[in-house]
Amino acid sequence: MIVSLEIAGDRFFWLSDEQFARETLAGVNPYSIQVVKEWPLKSKLDPQIYGSPESAITREVIEPQIIGYCTIEEAIEQKKLFMLDYHDLFLPYVSKVREIKGTTLYGSRTLFFLTEQGTLKPLAIELTRPAMEGKPQWKEVFKPSSHSSSHPTNLWLWRLAKLHVLAQDSGYHELVSHWLRTHCAVEPFIIATHRQLSIMHPIYRLLHPHMRYTMEINSLAREVLISANGVIESSFTPRKYSMEISSVAYDQLWQFDLQALPNDLISRGMAVADPNAPHGLKLTIEDYPFANDGLLIWDAIKEWVTEYVNHYYPIPSTVESDQELQAWWTEIRTVGHGDKAKEQWWPNLKTPKDLTEIVTTIAWVASAHHAAVNFAQYAYGGYFPNRPTIARNNIPTEDPSKEELEKLINSPEKIFLECLPSQIQSTLVMVVLNLLSDHSPDEEYIGQYVEQSWVENPTIKSAFERFSTKLKEIEGIIDSRNADTNLKNRNGAGVVPYELMKPFSGPGVTGKGVPYSISI
Repeated sequence: MIVSLEIAGDRFFWLSDEQFARETLAGVNPYSIQVVKEWPLKSKLDPQIYGSPESAITREVIEPQIIGYCTIEEAIEQKKLFMLDYHDLFLPYVSKVREIKGTTLYGSRTLFFLTEQGTLKPLAIELTRPAMEGKPQWKEVFKPSSHSSSHPTNLWLWRLAKLHVLAQDSGYHELVSHWLRTHCAVEPFIIATHRQLSIMHPIYRLLHPHMRYTMEINSLAREVLISANGVIESSFTPRKYSMEISSVAYDQLWQFDLQALPNDLISRGMAVADPNAPHGLKLTIEDYPFANDGLLIWDAIKEWVTEYVNHYYPIPSTVESDQELQAWWTEIRTVGHGDKAKEQWWPNLKTPKDLTEIVTTIAWVASAHHAAVNFAQYAYGGYFPNRPTIARNNIPTEDPSKEELEKLINSPEKIFLECLPSQIQSTLVMVVLNLLSDHSPDEEYIGQYVEQSWVENPTIKSAFERFSTKLKEIEGIIDSRNADTNLKNRNGAGVVPYELMKPFSGPGVTGKGVPYSISI
């Protein structure tokens, strides 16, 4: 549902709380939502530099909104409390970003509650400014107007706080979920594959379709999108610190093992291992469209890779004795990720099972992970009030002057519009997101075309045909899910069906289709 506002005689549509919450599960960035595991919320940053680590979101803020359901402790125990946490990653950059004219930044936390309908309800947004320019740390909590005072001022402050969170989510999505975890992360795999595996090696032939065009599109991105004063630096919240933040996120957050979808879900508390459940996982939120559909794709890829690997490595010891394969994995760890070479989370490569998990993860990142965060960018971000990429002004209640408070009271819509991206920023982002969301007429979708080397081997050809058939079945499963009225996060009036994991698509901006590789 989109809220309609009347501004200067024009009808202006703004993201509702329901849609705001739903897009964390079925939008363009489904990789940030996580379960709350501890209370009270607390920063890990140095309090001597950034101020008090305790969150301003207290029991008194949350419990009145979930009264009749449970207490804070019960909500955490029952896994009903969720969060978007952009506090510790962004807070160290607040003072730097604010030196740039026409933009601002906060550290933020946004809390949601899982309702009996299986949907998320926003509870609170906390915005934090560290101690800077002789001013002490500032933090404030904003609540949805329906759960706080009905005064219009609170409604507008909530809308402004939500705008800031959406801008941060846009930046995190583009810099971490999209660029870092797909485009950037795949490069060392591609380079090592070409350096260490001959073109006749079975793993080279298996990975080959997942490597097409990626280095070319990344080169273009470095020239136009992530370059100094490029599209990202000019139009997204972190501005000229965008790539630095992406690098910090790689240093602090990136682990190869957590790029596998099941491990990612478990690490965020969005699932627990359960051998009796479908896919071996029990989802914390049963109606989590990205996870539900993504696990179908993950399992299909893994089944295909398992058959392929077991055919070429029927004797487990041959994996460890394959010199090319071992050199490939060594380069990925010690050269491609030299700064993380000694981390204990790197998988071993000794058995066919090890190889299957590694290759499945690479194939997933290059195909479905990228599709999930790329091909809905125009659908959700093309209309910039739904997903602004930048917030230009501070919240009026931060160090408020008499003039600012009067403007908030008398012209809240003007304050709101002035905080949104400028016309040139919005237009530029709209054009770029349209290009990034576009499928070329010759797109190569996963499971659609068989490699010639696979056709030449009857066993592999049969395995691929089963893989392709499975993907066609997944299309039908996703359609049936989107038609299920019990699934409130993907069905209902004003609810956009979740189709990003549908494997196949026609050309153009379709909001579906999973190509083999990162080609745009």
